[in-house]
Amino acid sequence: MRKNVGLSDALIRITLGLAGLSYSTAKMVRCPHRTSPMIIAILSAMKVAEGIIRFCPMLTMLGVSTANNRDKRPYRISSYPRRCR
Repeated sequence: MRKNVGLSDALIRITLGLAGLSYSTAKMVRCPHRTSPMIIAILSAMKVAEGIIRFCPMLTMLGVSTANNRDKRPYRISSYPRRCR
């Protein structure tokens, strides 16, 4: 499992996930028999988990990565011989 979520993207996911969890918890306290706060809580918990482990299955299915993968460069400048002046 390779990391495909960048650091800023992970921090945004964690922040918004925790905000969604607090919102849904407050709604479940007031109306415990409604299903929409439970769905919001589950989706928010998934976003927090994706931010912590920095892996998103949806990004993998789409073939997108927000992480800075330095191994995917087509060439490395440091591998060329340098001339000393």
